[in-house]
Amino acid sequence: MQKLDAEALFQTLVEQMRPHVTPDTALVGIHTGGVWLAERLHQALGLKQPPGSIDVSFYRDDFGSKGLHPQPKRTEIPFDVEAAHVIIVDDVLYTGRTTRAAINELFDFGRPAQVDLAVLVDRGSRELPVAARYCALTLPQPLPASQSLQLETNAAGMLTLRLIDA
Repeated sequence: MQKLDAEALFQTLVEQMRPHVTPDTALVGIHTGGVWLAERLHQALGLKQPPGSIDVSFYRDDFGSKGLHPQPKRTEIPFDVEAAHVIIVDDVLYTGRTTRAAINELFDFGRPAQVDLAVLVDRGSRELPVAARYCALTLPQPLPASQSLQLETNAAGMLTLRLIDA
């Protein structure tokens, strides 16, 4: 697989989203990479609603078999979800299970008028019928289950993607 330029992919995502958002659109990033992306997208798109963050640890359908993530984060939704246009943001879309968990958790805060999904990369191999409305890159071949893409950020907030072999 070719090296992926996360900053270029981020700019592609911004340009895809720009015509479809208003200042009232709300972003919710899924910990951890989705939160970094949501914060950057919030600034680049000039949104007025502060971005939120979701940790889906308690909402995953594999919680019973895998247990709790060793360091769960706080879910913070600093806006009224009721009747809002919310875009859930994640770094990599894989099986769809994390997205499903995020939607379940989001609805615990209210009933949004619309929920969309924005991701940097769709790596393929879906297990649930989940698709991103905004996606900077869909890999031409799904990654094998033994590999994962990890979004990283440095102190200056610059994004990089790293391929990891399990």
